[in-house]
Amino acid sequence: MAERTTPDDVDVIVDQWRRERPDMRPEPMAVFGRVYRLARLVGDAQEQVYARWGITRGEFDVLASLRRAGAPYTLSPKALTAALMLTSGGMTGRLDKLERAGLLRRSPDPADRRALQVTLTDAGRRVVEEAVDAGLEVQRRILDALPADDQARLADLLRDLLAAVEPERP
Repeated sequence: MAERTTPDDVDVIVDQWRRERPDMRPEPMAVFGRVYRLARLVGDAQEQVYARWGITRGEFDVLASLRRAGAPYTLSPKALTAALMLTSGGMTGRLDKLERAGLLRRSPDPADRRALQVTLTDAGRRVVEEAVDAGLEVQRRILDALPADDQARLADLLRDLLAAVEPERP
């Protein structure tokens, strides 16, 4: 990989803070400014890819959660809400839209008449299979700017940072 010689926008911001506040140590801005910008740019690219199937990133996340659950591709709305860290109202809106599109169906839970279960339809499975492949292609194309060893190291470093700030899982 070629060495970067031209400062980027984040370098400019960090340098401005160094100039204006010599007492400040703005180095974390160099990391997190880039993480935020990268997340936004990649997120926008993913959103464009998923639009080909008439879904948003959030709706993709619902379909992907059901697909990753394995056959019969069924979860409760509560499990989906927890997995995606949404409010129940936010989840209901996504489920309504995806059900209208024929990508999932809600039905009574046979184990609990008071509860529902959400199941991926065959059409939903086709959409999520195609969309995940297309989304991964976008991510691969971006990561190809780094050698494979650097990609693996970056993944390890980001895992370590997440572990430092995420609450421990039970």
